Amino acid sequence: MKISLASALGTCFGVKDAINLALEPQFKSDLTIVGQLVHNHQVNESLKTNGVSVVNGIDEIDQIKTKKVMITAHGAPEKLKKKLAEAGLVVFDASCPLVMRVHKTIQLMVEKGYFPVVIGQESHVEVKGIVGDLDEYIVINDEGDLEKLKTTGSCKFGIVSQTTQQVEKVENLVRKIRQMDCVEDVAFVNTICQPTRDRQIAVRDLADQVDLMIVIGGYNSSNTKKLVQVCDERNVEAHHIESSSQLEQKWFINKNHVGITAGTSTPEYVINEVHANILNIAQEMGCLEKFDVH
Repeated sequence: MKISLASALGTCFGVKDAINLALEPQFKSDLTIVGQLVHNHQVNESLKTNGVSVVNGIDEIDQIKTKKVMITAHGAPEKLKKKLAEAGLVVFDASCPLVMRVHKTIQLMVEKGYFPVVIGQESHVEVKGIVGDLDEYIVINDEGDLEKLKTTGSCKFGIVSQTTQQVEKVENLVRKIRQMDCVEDVAFVNTICQPTRDRQIAVRDLADQVDLMIVIGGYNSSNTKKLVQVCDERNVEAHHIESSSQLEQKWFINKNHVGITAGTSTPEYVINEVHANILNIAQEMGCLEKFDVH
């Protein structure tokens, strides 16, 4: 049996920068993050250990007891940042630059007369940030949402994507939109971020080789869920876990090749712990000598 790590996995530069910023000594016990800095349980617990406080959103602004606040890596609308500043708070922005690129792109489309469309999950914090400064917009998550376009009174649409969407899904939805009778002009910028693309490509390549995939990442992590989807589409057994303690020996029975991948919010040490625990399970099963680790 072999164990293979995906060629691209784990934390991206945006997540690393946000975590490093939040853990700077200047913030210890004097920082409140507006939402989850990143969608990873271990990271958020480490921040709490460092004295960082968290509120769910602007509705809890009266619960903020620190002078300093931080916008998460998922970004936020300018009006939220303004409201925090008007409340007398010092605002630090840990937004990922690739997320802010989406904000700027959709604003430019609006200025050019396009009706703004975002492909993504309407309830996701990143999408809320993207549309938060727009007067009107539509969020599309699947083909069932395409009918919304007919209600806008527009035939000219500017389309961007949540950064963590699945590439094939976005391309398919854009193709469907272009084919609609009510659509005359489409400006599309594929704003799926490169780290997300790299991890999807890597897991797709690895899924064609393995008969079991372990996917590591927060249960509320959009990009991690997309990695699981890739495995499902290829009919490869996949188990989504947040930590090594969730591994089960029965998953590895009669498996020839095990793959490991992780979402962009998953720290390297968590991946290493999972890797080590799989080796321990193999030893307990008496097949460690058969493992070819890559």
